[in-house]
Amino acid sequence: MFTPAPVPAATTRQAAVLIVDDAPAQLGLMRSMMLQQGYQTFVANSGERALAIAQRAQPDLILLDIVLPGMDGMEVCRRLKAHPSTCNIPVIFMSARTGTEDIVAAFDIGASDYIPKPLRLAEVCVRVRAQLQFRRTSMSQQQQAERLRLIVDSMDEGLMVIEPSGRIQYTNPACDRYLGYAAGELAGSALDDLLAPSVAQEYLDLFSQSVRDPSSPNARGAREVLIRQRDGILRAMDFTLTPMGADQPLFVALLHDITHHKQSENALQRAAMVDPLTKIANRRHFDSFLDKEWQRALRSSQPLSLIVLDVDHFKGYNDSLGHAAGDACLQQVAMALQSHALRATDLAARYGGEEFVLLFGETGFEAACALAETIRSHIEALHIPNPRSATSPWVTASLGVATIVPTQLDDIKEFFVHADRAMYAVKEAGRNAVRAVKTGVTFGTIAAVIDA
Repeated sequence: MFTPAPVPAATTRQAAVLIVDDAPAQLGLMRSMMLQQGYQTFVANSGERALAIAQRAQPDLILLDIVLPGMDGMEVCRRLKAHPSTCNIPVIFMSARTGTEDIVAAFDIGASDYIPKPLRLAEVCVRVRAQLQFRRTSMSQQQQAERLRLIVDSMDEGLMVIEPSGRIQYTNPACDRYLGYAAGELAGSALDDLLAPSVAQEYLDLFSQSVRDPSSPNARGAREVLIRQRDGILRAMDFTLTPMGADQPLFVALLHDITHHKQSENALQRAAMVDPLTKIANRRHFDSFLDKEWQRALRSSQPLSLIVLDVDHFKGYNDSLGHAAGDACLQQVAMALQSHALRATDLAARYGGEEFVLLFGETGFEAACALAETIRSHIEALHIPNPRSATSPWVTASLGVATIVPTQLDDIKEFFVHADRAMYAVKEAGRNAVRAVKTGVTFGTIAAVIDA
């Protein structure tokens, strides 16, 4: 366990530290550590309380969490810096937000330091002690800039500091690495030499406008642009521009490799289409897939078959064996269904609770009936015990099947309703069976009913 070494007491008075955090355990730990260091300590668990204490007690330093109930840490810092009695108190942010935007935003509004969570107590002590020393010795603006440089140089994202003329004043190592330049080689270059002409002119106009009217909106959110590397190859990157808010008009540009961004975006999209429990498609994915296959079947005049499946007596299964066993049961059923939806035109999905759906493109009535019976038999053959079932000693399922060759006169919602009603007819008749219907204008409303 870390035991910080006490620092010598100040000759005039104890240094006072205000700790702002809404987590009681974190607040208590930080308070004990500051007291052990010999500092007078104040605590607050909200932004409003922090502002009141800061104005009354005038601490020498504030340790400030970003995520707080009500007013967040960013707003607290803005108000501290806007008030004459608190504007010179150094603020150290403590946050689990470690993104480049959060770090840059914190320094832009006047923070003195930024410590990522989970906190390393030794590091906190060192940084607090350094800030108090800086306050006592009136650290110069050059030292502050150097500390900021150390942070931005360690960022994974590229960063440029740009003058209103479009001249690049500074690039961090990540930016140099992204674009293939040596350290400092881009300094003095023009931004418009790196961007496509139309995009470059847009940003140059923005810079000019900021000089003419400093109060005009001059930030640009992330957008995808093509940036020319040193070897002349254009590279797609996310580009974000933010004014620094310093005495000298400057802009911070953040560059993020779009390749990784796209990969993350695709992963999120895939996750949004998957049921988290069973790992097969979810209802959202199924609804989208059904609409796409319906349109394809309209164009090709090919049959489309839908199976709606409900696990029999599942409530009793959960009640007798518990929800953990119920989840495992649904996962096994889902894997069984997935094994029968192997083509690009097939999809098995969890529709909700213990209800599943399967869609088979270019699949006629007889083939769909045979598939449904195979699936029903497969589920029963899993031999998952169901002690509360009145139908079978094993987990079983009731299946409704609908087949259609859709036309412009048919309704996709009615297609689903027919399969759903067929499934409920099975449940009313005793469960663990298949009922199939042909539907649509081509076949008539219901041309045949088959119990498989």
